[in-house]
Amino acid sequence: MEFDTIAAISTPLGEGGIAIIRVSGDRAIQVIDSIFKGRKKLSTVDSHTIHYGRIVDKNGETVDEVLVTVMKSPRTFTREDVVEVNCHGGVIAVKKVLDVILDQDVRLAEPGEFTKRAFLNGRIDLTQAEAVIDLIRSKTDRAMALAMKQVEGKLSSKIKEIRQSLLEVLAHIEVTIDYPEHDVESVTHDFLLEKVNHAKKEIERLLAHASQGKILREGLSTAIIGRPNVGKSSLLNALIRENRAIVTDIPGTTRDIIEEYVNIGGIPLKLIDTAGIRETEDIVEKIGVERSRKALEEADLILFVLNYNESLSEEDKQLIALVKNLNVILIVNKTDLPQKLNIEEIKETFPDTPIIFTSIKEEEGIDDLENAITHLFFEGKIESDDLTYISNSRHISLLKKAKNSLEEAIQSTEQWLPIDMVAIDLKNAWDQLGEIIGDSVSEDLIDQIFSQFCVGK
Repeated sequence: MEFDTIAAISTPLGEGGIAIIRVSGDRAIQVIDSIFKGRKKLSTVDSHTIHYGRIVDKNGETVDEVLVTVMKSPRTFTREDVVEVNCHGGVIAVKKVLDVILDQDVRLAEPGEFTKRAFLNGRIDLTQAEAVIDLIRSKTDRAMALAMKQVEGKLSSKIKEIRQSLLEVLAHIEVTIDYPEHDVESVTHDFLLEKVNHAKKEIERLLAHASQGKILREGLSTAIIGRPNVGKSSLLNALIRENRAIVTDIPGTTRDIIEEYVNIGGIPLKLIDTAGIRETEDIVEKIGVERSRKALEEADLILFVLNYNESLSEEDKQLIALVKNLNVILIVNKTDLPQKLNIEEIKETFPDTPIIFTSIKEEEGIDDLENAITHLFFEGKIESDDLTYISNSRHISLLKKAKNSLEEAIQSTEQWLPIDMVAIDLKNAWDQLGEIIGDSVSEDLIDQIFSQFCVGK
C-alpha cells in the first residue's frame, strides 16, 4: 500500500525546551536530507540514530539548530520511513521548521494519520489504535494502565482467540455439509454446543466488568446538586483541593455549571457543580437552573447535598423526588452547626443509599465520601491487573451483538434446526468480533475513529 509523505508537529504548541516534528512516508529521509546540514547525509546513516545539524531554507539560511532521528521501515511506528526533527520549542520556531518541510512537496498530516497508517500497514489492530488515544487522554494512573495493556494487544489476543474457536466450529460445519454421507450429526451437535457455549462464556467474562472499564476510560459524570447555599461549591473545592468555585453565604452564587476532573481512588470523576435548583425570577440564574436539570439527567452519579442545620424544605423534597431512583450518595453537610435535620426521615426516604456526614468548613468527611464513591461502583477495588478490561463503547456494543448471535446459534442447535442456519449466526458473531479488531470494518468507521486523534499522532 503506497502513501504520500506527511508531516505534523507531534508535541503541544507553546513555549518549551523542544518541539518534535514527525515525518513519515517513502520520501521522509530524502526530504529532510535536502534541508539538513550536518556531518553526514541522512541517506547514508544507520536506522534509529540521532544526528546534530541545522535546518536551512531554500536560500541556505539557517532556520534552527536541530537533532534529527532517522528510523527506517519496517521497524517504525507506521512501518514507513520516519524522521523526527527535534527543534527548539516555541510557536514561531517550530512553525518555521514545519513550513520548510512542507515546502518540499510534503503534505500536512490529518488528525491521527500516523496511527491510521500503523493500522493500515498491519503494525497494530483497531483496538490497539483506539487505545493510543485512550493513553493520551488518560486522567488517572489506572486509566493509563488499562490503556497501556490494550496498546500492548491483550484485548486483541483474547478477541482473536474467541474468533479462532468460532472458525473451527464453522470449518466443522462445512465438513458436515460437504460430506453428508458421513453420519456425524450427533457429534456436530455436541461439538457445537460445547464450543459455542465456551465462546459465549468468554464474551460474558469480557462484558462482566465493562461498566467499570468504561468508567475508567471516560470518567464518571458526577453532578453535585442541592438547593442554594447547602455547600455544593465548597464540596467541589474540597474534592479538587483548590478554590475553583465562588463560595459565599448568599444563595444563588453559582449561576452556571462548573466542570472539573478529579482522581478519586483511581476513578476519573467529572465533577459538575450545578446552580442551586429552585424557582427564581432571575433570568441568568434561571438559565443555570435549567442547565443543572440537564446535568442531573445525564449524570452517572448524583452527590445530593443537604443542610444538617435546617429541616427539609419544599425545595429539598422536590429534589428528593428527582433523584430517588438514581445512583445517589447523600451528603449531610454543615455538621459543625446544631442539628435541625431529621436524620431518621432521611434514612427512611433513602434506605439503600450511602449517607455521608461532612463539615466542609472543618474539613471533615471528605475521605468517607471518596471511599463511598469507590465502593459504590467498584465494590472497594479496581482490578486493573485484569488485562482484558473492556472500556470502549464501540467494543461493548459489538461484544453484546456477538453474544446475541451466539445465543441464537445455541438455540437453533438445541432445536435441531438445519446446520447451515446455525452457521449463519456463527458467521455473524465472527464478523462482529472482527469489527472490534478491524478485520471487518468499513472505511467510514475507520475515518471516524481516527478523526478523534490529535494532529501529529
